[in-house]
Amino acid sequence: MTKRDAVPVDFEHAPVMLQEVLETFETVGEGLLVDATVGGAGHSLALLEQQVDRQILGIDRDETAVMVARERLEKYSNRAKIVHGTFDQIGALVDDYQQPLVGAIFDLGVSSHQLDTPDRGFSHRFDAPLDMRMNTKQDLSADIVVNAYEEKELRWLLRRNADEKHASRIATGIVNARPIETTRELADVVRDSVPAAVRRLGRHPAMRTFQAIRIEVNNELSLIEPAIRSVIERLQTGGRIAVLSYHSGEDRIVKHLLREAADGLCHCPSALPCICGAGPTVRLLKRKVRRPAESEIAHNPRATSARFRAAERLPLGES
Repeated sequence: MTKRDAVPVDFEHAPVMLQEVLETFETVGEGLLVDATVGGAGHSLALLEQQVDRQILGIDRDETAVMVARERLEKYSNRAKIVHGTFDQIGALVDDYQQPLVGAIFDLGVSSHQLDTPDRGFSHRFDAPLDMRMNTKQDLSADIVVNAYEEKELRWLLRRNADEKHASRIATGIVNARPIETTRELADVVRDSVPAAVRRLGRHPAMRTFQAIRIEVNNELSLIEPAIRSVIERLQTGGRIAVLSYHSGEDRIVKHLLREAADGLCHCPSALPCICGAGPTVRLLKRKVRRPAESEIAHNPRATSARFRAAERLPLGES
């Protein structure tokens, strides 16, 4: 590792809802546990320390996060492997590992380090080029979304990715202001597009727009379903999956997938006997979503919007 590639000392790694994560995997036996969004390795480090016979496979699309995680888990290099990739590649990565999969954790969304690094372009708080790529080698960036998408496409992604009430006004404002070159320009356009009353609220009116564009750039929502399905399919009996999401779009997908797996929905025509073999594949550890304690939010504001869901793999054929 060169000096230029040295791990950033400010890389955020305060793991969200760590106590709930550790409780979820406390009874999981020996085998492989996947940290699908390893980030600063906070969850992985704690999970490795929890059990001495546990193997960790950490995945992240951000090369800086991969570098950070490898360094922070260096003393566990015999039990931890960190790879650069997207979490929808979990199936192939686990199959290559040739270890029984006993658990997986997903910590969705953007890391505090990404938000706090100005030149990454994730935040309205800094003036930077429009980027927002977690994987800086990919082609699609925020600049393309902001300056090349049609107005109706912008309106749709603002609603889908951020539940933005003023999507139409913002989309029109963006199109009329083109070309937009920096995050500050974009934030100003959004601020000027929304009603005056919205501008007087506590948080910046561009927060949802930045979230929606980031999700689009990184294709975040469409990767969740194949990744979770792949994990459930490969989990050993008694293995567990835990997911931390940070906005309603993510949580809706997670909630639907886990409840569908727990209910064992049959897709055969209602007038015919079931031939698809449908049956529950997981047991929800709690039916309702869990939220962080106020004490954690006070210590780690990133946890404010966190939603935690978890499930346990059932034996094949159990109803």
